[in-house]
Amino acid sequence: MNQRLILRWIHIILAIPIYGYIYSPFDKLPLYAPPTRFVFFPLMVLTGLLMWKGHLLRRLVSKRAA
Repeated sequence: MNQRLILRWIHIILAIPIYGYIYSPFDKLPLYAPPTRFVFFPLMVLTGLLMWKGHLLRRLVSKRAA
């Protein structure tokens, strides 16, 4: 439960720069594009996938360790 709460807040915080990218003035887009495309968006997708299917990943990892 605690890990999911942490992932949820990371997911929300990573979404803030994406909203800034979408609603920023057009002349500012080249400044925001690389970090948004290559850092914030992939990390937001990763945290979303971990919240959604993280239990299967943890089960797979625990079976390999045993």
